[in-house]
Order: sequence, then C-alpha cells, then structure tokens
Amino acid sequence: MKVSIITAAFNNCDTVEDSIRSVINQKYENIEYIVVDGGSSDGTVEIVKEYQGKIAKWISESDKGIYHALNKGLKMSTGDIIGFLHADDLYANDMVIDWVVSRIVNCDTEGCYGDLLYVNKKNTDKIVRYWKSRPYSEGLFQNGWMPPHPTFFVRKEVYERHGFFNTDFKIASDYELMLRFIEKNKISTHYIPEVLVKMRAGGTSNGSLKNLFIKSSEDYKAWKVNNLDGGLYTILLKNLSKLPQFFKRG
Repeated sequence: MKVSIITAAFNNCDTVEDSIRSVINQKYENIEYIVVDGGSSDGTVEIVKEYQGKIAKWISESDKGIYHALNKGLKMSTGDIIGFLHADDLYANDMVIDWVVSRIVNCDTEGCYGDLLYVNKKNTDKIVRYWKSRPYSEGLFQNGWMPPHPTFFVRKEVYERHGFFNTDFKIASDYELMLRFIEKNKISTHYIPEVLVKMRAGGTSNGSLKNLFIKSSEDYKAWKVNNLDGGLYTILLKNLSKLPQFFKRG
C-alpha cells in the first residue's frame, strides 16, 4: 500500500530537516512524501530543496494557516493511507510506517494511532511529557480522551467520505476531525501500543494560557458542529487528563 505523509511547514528552518530525514529514513519503501510550505522566508525552503529528490511533491506559497496547508496536502496525495508529520515533529524510529501499514492491513481497519512523546525543543531525547493512548471504546471522548493526532493514520477513503480539516477552527481542527471520524462516524481504529512520534514541546495549542483558552473553546465548538453530546465537563476532563502525562516517562 502507498502511504502519503504530509508535512506542513512555515519558517521551521531549525527543525524541518529532522522531520524530513525521519520520513525518508523509514524502512517502508512505498511512501509518497509531500511538503506544503506556507511561503517561508527563513531558509526552510532551501532545506526542502536539498531533499527534493526524495520528496514526491512540494509547494511553497502563502496559505490561510496550518489546516488549510494540510488540506492542500490531502488534495495532492495519492496514497492509500494518509499521515501527517508537522515540521517540529519526527518519527520515533525508522519502523513506524511499517507498523502502521501492517496493523491497518492485518487488522482490516480504517485507521490506527499510537503513543506520543513531547520532547525538549533542542534535545529530542529528553522527554517532557508521555502521551500514552489506549484502544477506543464508547464514552472515551466524553471523558476527555483523544488519540494523539500526529500518530493518527487513516485510509484516504475516510477523508473522501467524511471530509477534510474544518478551517473554521484555528487550533483544534485536528480534534474536531478525529471526533467526527471516530465518535460521530464510528470508523474502525486500531491502537498500536508503541511511541510513534516525538513532538517538540511548546506548539501552538499548548504554548500559552491564551491559546489553551482558545483551544478549549474550539474543543467545545467541535462537539456542537457535529451535533454530539459533549459539554463543558468533557472539555474540563480533556484538559485535566493531560496532567498525568507530565509524570510518566516511559
């Protein structure tokens, strides 16, 4: 099966090379790698050009934010399975895509996800937070659960059936999409109990109290636009559920 991996970048010259290398060094061979740059001016584009022989498709042009960029990548993709790796992130090892394809094919499932490590910006071996997920069951989303989006791989046909990222959301469109796919439309998923992605700490959704407030407001809105029964209690639990992640290191 072909796997399309999409990286959205904008002025990420300090980290994008790590992301690119973690994709092109995967043992799985049938990867379509797509980079969507938002018109960077800091040297990011020059780094992408250095690897363009191993990147299937890439563009650099202004966009309306990260979810608009990811939607561009989705439209460009031709893979059977779609995954996203942001320009601050990297795969935990070179077998991640092998694991993903194996589980989706052998378990005959529409999507899969795993665990995620938040790591220090400069030292990606230093763990800041351990996001251990679990298999989906009814009621988990209402109790504040969600899978780590960077570890979320889905068959392309799911996007074709249920839609792309909702760009009305500025921070929480990934949450809205997974809520729509898993909770509302009940796509089949499989949990891989392995760390799949390392994410540098301090991203948009968790970089400040202001962004946390905006994200919580959008999380609440995600339930409403999908006509699902989730209220303020669910959003409170969602934020509180993150606290144990700071104390687990493996």
